[in-house]
Amino acid sequence: MIVINSVAQMQQYAREHHGQIALVPTMGYLHEGHASLMVEARRRAAVVVMSIFVNPTQFGVNEDLDSYPRDLERDKRVASEAGVDVIFAPTAADMYPAGYQSYLNVEGLTTELCGASRPGHFRGVTTVVAKLFNIVAPKLAIFGKKDFQQLAVIRRMAIDFNMDLEIVGMPIVRESDGLALSSRNARLDATQRKQALCLSRSIAAAREAFNAGEQSVAALRDKALAVIEKESGAEVDYLEFRDQDTLLPLEKADQRTLLALAVRVGSVRLIDNTILGEG
Repeated sequence: MIVINSVAQMQQYAREHHGQIALVPTMGYLHEGHASLMVEARRRAAVVVMSIFVNPTQFGVNEDLDSYPRDLERDKRVASEAGVDVIFAPTAADMYPAGYQSYLNVEGLTTELCGASRPGHFRGVTTVVAKLFNIVAPKLAIFGKKDFQQLAVIRRMAIDFNMDLEIVGMPIVRESDGLALSSRNARLDATQRKQALCLSRSIAAAREAFNAGEQSVAALRDKALAVIEKESGAEVDYLEFRDQDTLLPLEKADQRTLLALAVRVGSVRLIDNTILGEG
């Protein structure tokens, strides 16, 4: 495995391996969820490139850019064990050089859910992902479904801009107690870690009601919210039932309905989701 820090060097490597690359974009501090993406990339492509870049343009004012966990040496070990060929770890100065002023924005999909509470977030996401696609030139890119809205936005971007690559979404990986794996989990203390289980428990409560025949979104939301409201340290950002393609609100749920939620536990904002008819 090699580590490339220079955009120019990464572009040269990409030219030498054209048509062979699977890209796994990450912000580092890798966990088993990331590893599952790398393993799938290894299965699908001759060359696996994983990017590690904590992208400043997707963090808003008072968000956790400075405190976002970082451990490149540990990340190298995890990536190597998962069969990654190249870690691309550019600097912010190389990705956004002096005078930088170009951004890519997907409209519509980005105004809902996380986009509503994090203005400008998805503009930063689509911009950096488009840059990574241009630099690495992969034949496919693999993302986790935990960031369901992000995956939907990137798929829309790839279609709208005629990007010649496949976008692959992989299932959420969870701890044995149900907590969705996230780099931000490292910032939870022991008490908050237990409180964070309210996200997966609220999903389970909604799914149980849906499986019992409840289709009213209002009733399902009440069931899910009741679980979170029992945790004094948890504050709901949003808990929504949406069409999984358009992300538009629904009044009646079906097998394809997306339940997506964001909850603050202490200072840590956690997200989770499910498709009601799955799992």
